[in-house]
Amino acid sequence: MIEFLTQNFVPVMFAGLLVFLLAGFPVAFSLSATGLFFGFIGMELGLFPSNLFQALPLRVIGIMQNDTLLAIPFFTLMGIILERSRMAEDLLSTIAQVFGPVRGGLAVAVVLVGALLAATTGVVAAAVISMGLISLPIMLRYGYNRTIAMGTITASGTLAQALPPSLVLIVLADQLGRSVGDMYAGALIPGLMLVGLYLLFIAAVAIFLPKWVPALPKEARIYTEPSGASGHKSLLALLAVCGGVSWLWGMNHEAIMNPLIGRENPPGRDEVLIMSSWPWPWP
Repeated sequence: MIEFLTQNFVPVMFAGLLVFLLAGFPVAFSLSATGLFFGFIGMELGLFPSNLFQALPLRVIGIMQNDTLLAIPFFTLMGIILERSRMAEDLLSTIAQVFGPVRGGLAVAVVLVGALLAATTGVVAAAVISMGLISLPIMLRYGYNRTIAMGTITASGTLAQALPPSLVLIVLADQLGRSVGDMYAGALIPGLMLVGLYLLFIAAVAIFLPKWVPALPKEARIYTEPSGASGHKSLLALLAVCGGVSWLWGMNHEAIMNPLIGRENPPGRDEVLIMSSWPWPWP
């Protein structure tokens, strides 16, 4: 038995982790219990030095003093707030009404909301649970194929691992000794490309297998104009006006802000971008 444990210590430890997880313990407690339990077993077998756990307090204190890892609980809290306040549900229902008249519109709404939740929280569980509880019954009710519905929800929910701010990227930045900004800058374009590929796949399914992704029926479209129109033209006109105003502000930001605050140097690009997103900073 001792020889078997010595030769297969890692597979046995992995099996022990599965036992803890299947017993219903939370992941955090399962990981810590597995490490402590098999750490003691390894010391008894002579695989680890007897003073292995003497460095444990220093390790815990070092993690608590790591400023980079402070972002993880705050992003997790943000995801919980979005889930409990039903903001994600309102966002999904609104975007679904915009794309509902188009075949595959519900799937497009799920992907876009998944990307927005990923860019807001960085928490996979919050995005998957929210969209699974909200969108799956709606998609199945209106005749969506089960495979497409489940695949769209799970794929878009896991965008939180790739799109900044990602908790995985924060941990990787800490372990690799790189700045979180560098990791986010490197993951932004691939994450957006992944969102584009999801949308292209849904468009292809809507073209070649239209019965799998039907459009919303007229009775399900609750947001319409008084004339009965869908309102897409008004929405496009509003987006065009907002985009034009933001572009004009970006072109004239330096000329407006520098005399106002007495600055001589040109503003940073991030300042111009943020201020252009809301053209009227002072109501």
